[in-house]
Amino acid sequence: MIEAENLTKRYGDRLAVDDLSFTVVPGRVTGFLGPNGAGKSTTMRLLLGLDRPNRGDARIHGRHYRDLPEPLRVVGALLEARAVHTGRSAYNHLLCLAQTQGVGRKRLDEVIELVGLTGVARKRAGGFSLGMGQRLGIAAALLGDPAVLILDEPVNGLDPEGIVWIRTLMQRLAAEGRTVFVSSHLMNEMAVTAEHLIVIGRGKLIADCSTEEFIERSTEKMVIVRTPEPARLTDLLTAEGAKVQPGGESGDAAAPLTVTHMEAPRVGELAAAEGLVLHELTPRRGSLEAAFMELTRESVEYGATGAEPGAAPGAVPGAVPAQEGKTR
Repeated sequence: MIEAENLTKRYGDRLAVDDLSFTVVPGRVTGFLGPNGAGKSTTMRLLLGLDRPNRGDARIHGRHYRDLPEPLRVVGALLEARAVHTGRSAYNHLLCLAQTQGVGRKRLDEVIELVGLTGVARKRAGGFSLGMGQRLGIAAALLGDPAVLILDEPVNGLDPEGIVWIRTLMQRLAAEGRTVFVSSHLMNEMAVTAEHLIVIGRGKLIADCSTEEFIERSTEKMVIVRTPEPARLTDLLTAEGAKVQPGGESGDAAAPLTVTHMEAPRVGELAAAEGLVLHELTPRRGSLEAAFMELTRESVEYGATGAEPGAAPGAVPGAVPAQEGKTR
């Protein structure tokens, strides 16, 4: 279990993490999301004792990271995959880590095979591609067979096969009862990987809820409808309080209608009552990406327009006004 309690971190007059509290429980993958500058990397550094908070506390299994006698056997972390001596082979890099924690060579060979580096294990890490370097960082995190994993952008640089591999691995480790805490900017990937989300903006908590709840509460449900009589159906649904957005060119009867403010069963009932033929009636929920953009748009520190951001909206339980943050 990971516990953050009122974490606050300043760098000069910049507030990177602002009174942040959350708990990451074992048995599920928890995603850690936020715009650039939200304070995600700073928070992970605070959890691992690489920075000291100005206020608050961070514990892993009830202890500070610095107090763990063999930390790699408790916590596996990936913050910067390329933080490796470039002249050292992947094998020797992992061997050095293993020897500091009493990890045997059998386990070393296991993780090298697990991450797919067997064929290049004796080659210098300085010649590795971004994806290979990422796999080496993941191997180091897994070396001590830890109960807790803290991974910052683990899919960075991986090809599609590698992304599926790390997703499956994280879900399997969580299913074994481990605590898996992972940050990513790939919303589509987080949507199929994480069961729970912790979302921050400008150092403050915006949401702490299931992925499904985050999407449901932050995006509008819609229904896709096709009918040979779109104008008639539009008038019918609009009269009942729905909002109907036509698709395609004006007058294109084959184009779908996008209906909001009304559930699919009600659309079908109204159409049936009026004898309207429907060729499609498909309910769709919003995407994680849309929900994330909606909920964090006021917390973006570095936006394309350069506009001064304001306070984050509180659309999800746990939402609080955002404060100025520090770059990740």
